[in-house]
Amino acid sequence: MPARLIDGKQTAAAYRERVKADVAAFTQKTGVTPHLAAVVVGENPASAVYVRNKQRACEQAGIGSSLHALPESASQADLLALVQDLNADPAVHGILVQLPLPGQIDERAVLDAVAPLKDVDCFHPENVGLLSQGRPRFAPCTPAGVMELLAAAEVPTASARAVVLGRSEIVGKPMAMLLLARGADATVTVCHSRTADLAAVCREADVLIAAIGRAKFLTADMVKPGAAVIDVGINRLPDSEGGGLAGDVDYDAVNEVAGALTPVPGGVGPMTVAVLLRNTLTAAELQTAGEPG
Repeated sequence: MPARLIDGKQTAAAYRERVKADVAAFTQKTGVTPHLAAVVVGENPASAVYVRNKQRACEQAGIGSSLHALPESASQADLLALVQDLNADPAVHGILVQLPLPGQIDERAVLDAVAPLKDVDCFHPENVGLLSQGRPRFAPCTPAGVMELLAAAEVPTASARAVVLGRSEIVGKPMAMLLLARGADATVTVCHSRTADLAAVCREADVLIAAIGRAKFLTADMVKPGAAVIDVGINRLPDSEGGGLAGDVDYDAVNEVAGALTPVPGGVGPMTVAVLLRNTLTAAELQTAGEPG
């Protein structure tokens, strides 16, 4: 029997409606419109699409947005100066630096330069530290989106065995922290492509999160029958394989084994954007209330 579809578009639409209502109430109460500034360096086509989608989502939620574009040749000093200008602008509540950045720029230095109260991606070490202590200021967008999908699909995490395939700073590590948090209470294993007997480790999972960045890496023999599988990956296939997009999960094969499964596209991606909107509102609330940081 095919796996139950975990529909990210449907879940995100409902989540965004709640954010929209909360934005309207906040703006009516304070006269402040939350504002997200997106920073793009170069002309990466994928980045351009992502930013347009985020700006459109902001508009639909009643959140202001602005795009700040620098050329591919921009120096690190140019980008840091722009970030500092946005940090100092009281009308800007959230700053999104679209990744990846060109090779001449130190990505970590730029992300560290974003003011913690405006770090709506939750990449700043101060915000990561708060997350690790179980008292997050912002929810990391993609991992929090995964948690929302699991909740909406009524996939239990308390006492569940969860495996996170991938150890990145953006998804894998914060995903593990959210699954470990009080209320989620999963027993969590983080693994990667060099984990010994990786397939056996993955087969232990009641909840399996694939975030390794390799197309169709997770195959059916790596999945426990009936497990909930969340595919975080989005990979562009070469023309020799028909082009198009594929997740980190071999969808057709895993669909016959898993109990529940997210599609690509239409799974985690819409929820990542939805959580970004919530974080922008949270940032505006904190800054309007005068929280130091």
